[in-house]
Amino acid sequence: MVTAAQQQTASAPDASRTFPKGFLWGTATASYQIEGAAAEDGRTPSIWDTYARTPGRVRNGDTGDIATDHYHRWREDVALMAQLGVGAYRFSLAWPRIQPTGRGPAVQKGLDFYRRLADELLAQGIRPVATLYHWDLPQELEDAGGWPERATAERFAEYAALAADALGDRVKTWTTLNEPWCSAFLGYGSGVHAPGRTDPVAALRAAHHLNLGHGLAVQALRDRLPADAQCSVTLNIHHVRPLTGSEADADAVRRIDALANRVFTGPMLRGAYPEDLFADTASLTDWSFVQDGDLKAAHQPLDFLGVNYYSPTLVSRADGSGTHNSDGHGNSAHSPWPGADEVAFHQPPGDTTAMGWAIDPSGLHELLLRLSSDFPELPLVITENGAAFPDYADPEGNVNDPDRIAYLRGHLAAVHEAIKDGADVRGYFLWSLLDNFEWAHGYSKRFGAVYVDYPTGTRIPKASAHWYAEVARTGVLPGA
Repeated sequence: MVTAAQQQTASAPDASRTFPKGFLWGTATASYQIEGAAAEDGRTPSIWDTYARTPGRVRNGDTGDIATDHYHRWREDVALMAQLGVGAYRFSLAWPRIQPTGRGPAVQKGLDFYRRLADELLAQGIRPVATLYHWDLPQELEDAGGWPERATAERFAEYAALAADALGDRVKTWTTLNEPWCSAFLGYGSGVHAPGRTDPVAALRAAHHLNLGHGLAVQALRDRLPADAQCSVTLNIHHVRPLTGSEADADAVRRIDALANRVFTGPMLRGAYPEDLFADTASLTDWSFVQDGDLKAAHQPLDFLGVNYYSPTLVSRADGSGTHNSDGHGNSAHSPWPGADEVAFHQPPGDTTAMGWAIDPSGLHELLLRLSSDFPELPLVITENGAAFPDYADPEGNVNDPDRIAYLRGHLAAVHEAIKDGADVRGYFLWSLLDNFEWAHGYSKRFGAVYVDYPTGTRIPKASAHWYAEVARTGVLPGA
């Protein structure tokens, strides 16, 4: 049932809202979460294979070995997208499927899978949008040091070149990294994501080499792609709010904004790290791993910025309340926030999703306006937005998910309002096409517009899928 509070936040007055002509409607997935076929056609383990197979890391001992078996059922999944009427599909390439050791020539069987996928998408009138990296680093590169090492950024650029050479005639829209904050700070700081390391300095080093790898990859893509190809990066920009109006809480916002957002937007979009980030983390590192030329390399022209949004972040000066390591992805004795021990995190008020994340569309509206103000020359695309709820198929085989419809209506209304207020937002990708492996939560959380019965692999479009299909078809967001 949709609660009264959800109804209040989910819809503004009854007038329908029409999105601009040409607005791109899409859906999204990630390779490790859906593909399966973990050891087929030359694919070798990624850090997520290793992490998931380590006892105690993932709920119920779940792994992505089979996932939703998209590697074998991709044609069925593209047909589902065609039924939804979406104009674009954002998927990620599995680095260890294309370049199993992270070095050397590509495996043609791996590339052939993505060639077939892109060809089928194009045949159905769906734009393929490829993400080079959605967290599945080849394990051999992690064994050599992973993202805290400069060499990984260099290997990433070589991998980008292989992908562009193979797919550049089919794929015209490219994203380098998905949510590098998670890769750096959850993977190497709190350890709740692969590779599960808990070293705050390694997390900062990883953030820098992800910035560098992004820039080197954009250079490699530009050198090989047609002139009309688009390059981007996707960031999970944290919309950080203070608990109170105090100066101490305002400083807490500043600290987390530096660690969550400006650590990436600074180098990638401005060509410099924020000085307050250096000051906040001076007790941990002198940042001597930043070499001459790195920031120039990281700062490459982009065609749009991908924005992932789920929920706002509420912080205060630590006073004994709240928690010190909030990230929304798992519990750890280690913080993903190096240099921010004086900051406490609080649960925002209101209804929540099955992930425990607050449902607050106003945060998306405010975030889009902030990004438009900070980077007015850069178009924005919502590359992920969605929600997990405890979905189930009824005896007739239907999956009714009114809470997800309310969530989507509210957040799309926020996007429409931001456009009306001047934000240059060009598209929206629903997360996710399918229920899938939700990282450390395993298969316990369902984000999909399409329900997956995991024992059989059967796909059932949920009520929200039909609702979203109508919005994508008409470009009109109906009132509640």
